[in-house]
Amino acid sequence: MRIRRTNPLFAPAIAAVAALSLTACQDGTDTKTEGASTPVSSAVTPQPGNTGAAATGTTTDSGTSTVTDTGSGTGSHAKPAGGTSGKQTSVTAPQGKGKDTDPNAPENRVLCNGSNTKVTAKPVPRPLNHMLITVTNTGSKVCDLTYHPVLRFEEMQWAPQAAEETRPQAVTTLSPGESGYAGVLLAAADGSGEGGMTAKKLTVGFQGRTPNSDGGAVAKPSLPAGGVYYDSSLQVTYWQQDMADALEW
Repeated sequence: MRIRRTNPLFAPAIAAVAALSLTACQDGTDTKTEGASTPVSSAVTPQPGNTGAAATGTTTDSGTSTVTDTGSGTGSHAKPAGGTSGKQTSVTAPQGKGKDTDPNAPENRVLCNGSNTKVTAKPVPRPLNHMLITVTNTGSKVCDLTYHPVLRFEEMQWAPQAAEETRPQAVTTLSPGESGYAGVLLAAADGSGEGGMTAKKLTVGFQGRTPNSDGGAVAKPSLPAGGVYYDSSLQVTYWQQDMADALEW
């Protein structure tokens, strides 16, 4: 058998090639070592409204971005200046005059009656056979005169009806010191009334918020010394704000 021998002249060259191949295998490449990838830098676009120093950042090969804020900015996304916590301070506007302090508001008014008014009853020369009832608010609150007075002469068991044509469009309201009025037709001018008599005592009753309800204390105004004459024609008006309206019927 023939044995092939290696020429001694090529031995160094073969050793060098073997060493180069061994180095390439250790680096994980076929013939040479590749350098490491260089990171690619990209600027981060500032958010709209930021007018201060823009934030910058870098993006690596792995897709991870790092953002660095280089200034507080002054736009809509800016941090509060001076290291404040960013809490808003609320300002309370002055409160106006509410219903609870308005004396004219319906819920703040009281009923007019014998406890907070002064009541007078006086016959008048015109119209004939008429009497005027005057109610003056002596209290400290605004009061309402509701519907019409409930009159009782002496011990009479009935009360005169109110003339519907005298019903006002609004409740008669009296501020402290103001007066309201009601007219009374005592007897028919033509003598057609029946059961006429003279009374020396009068009781004036007040109604509540609903018709014919109790409005509180009654009043007993004085009558002329000779009394007043009345008959079956006895009739009253609704409470009026003006004296003229109480006598024009």
